[in-house]
Amino acid sequence: MRATAAVLESAGAQFALRDVELEEPRPDEVLVRVSSAGICGTDLEFATFFPTPAVLGHEGAGVVERVGARVTSVAPGDHVAMSFTSCGDCPLCLTGAPAYCHGFDALNFTGRRPDGSSALSLDGDPVNAHFLGQSSFATHAVAPARAVVPIGKDIDLDLVGPFGCGFQTGAGAVFNVLRPQPGTSLAVFGAGAVGAAAILAAQVAGCAVIAAVDVNAGKLDAARSFGATHTVGPDGGGTAEALRDIAPHGFDFAIDTTGRADVLRTAVEALGPLGRCGVIGVGPSTDMSFDWRSILNGRTVTGIIAGSSLPRLFLPKLLELHAAGRFPVERMMTRFPFDRINEAVAAVRAGTVGKAVLTM
Repeated sequence: MRATAAVLESAGAQFALRDVELEEPRPDEVLVRVSSAGICGTDLEFATFFPTPAVLGHEGAGVVERVGARVTSVAPGDHVAMSFTSCGDCPLCLTGAPAYCHGFDALNFTGRRPDGSSALSLDGDPVNAHFLGQSSFATHAVAPARAVVPIGKDIDLDLVGPFGCGFQTGAGAVFNVLRPQPGTSLAVFGAGAVGAAAILAAQVAGCAVIAAVDVNAGKLDAARSFGATHTVGPDGGGTAEALRDIAPHGFDFAIDTTGRADVLRTAVEALGPLGRCGVIGVGPSTDMSFDWRSILNGRTVTGIIAGSSLPRLFLPKLLELHAAGRFPVERMMTRFPFDRINEAVAAVRAGTVGKAVLTM
């Protein structure tokens, strides 16, 4: 079938809307008519080096149009959120940790199915797709059944897309990994959409002190509206000193969403004894380093993928919190028509929007 996709024709280039050919779903796949797709920092990072031509996008939501012969989890007409995929058979998948699947990189980041094929083609040539189980910068996506989560038909699909990555990553780091007790303290480094989701989750969890750290004053204002009790920005003096003023004995927890080694080091050093830091950001730094005394006092640094979540269970819970008014992420969303994708990407890069969402 024909579909329209935002094709990245060369690394670092702008996206070009092109007519592509999309294969019918295989026995374990589904065809989804995409209604919305969030733009995530991971998309922008991979756009600089992913093999091209390619279709990215991994925060999609839509309506199932067709299912493969072996699919029983969803049916045509079902509304779904899309998330990452996993093999379902390795020990980590079987014990409830699909975000750490042994085949995660091969399944989500090669641009191809495990057999080397692609469901997308352009002018007869294959296009690298299947990005994080979906490649949802398109009007339609062929996704593994494991990558789709059925949701209620009463939920606005234009709001759902970012739940599949950014929101579940930030909130899941709090709810599923750090699990702060009421009255504890958390510092969030990077107050974009992922950081804001973590702040909202920390408020739900009952953290007494929630500090947001960012260089963007607008994001800090938004963070306070989402529940941050303190903000630390470029005009507040030294970051480390400002954090010590907030938590003289150190924070119980910290989250880094920036992927910057210098920021992560500050986050770890802001912890108190036995403090835990979750690393959830993909960014410019390839290495991290700490003074040995930063770790010796019981601090731990934990890498977290996709909020360590089981999307089929976790995403509906987040959507329930949203429906109850306790996870009001719609306040950070700015919608862009699909044909304005490059404008949306520019806004994300400039930091002028909290979460850009494409509507198809």
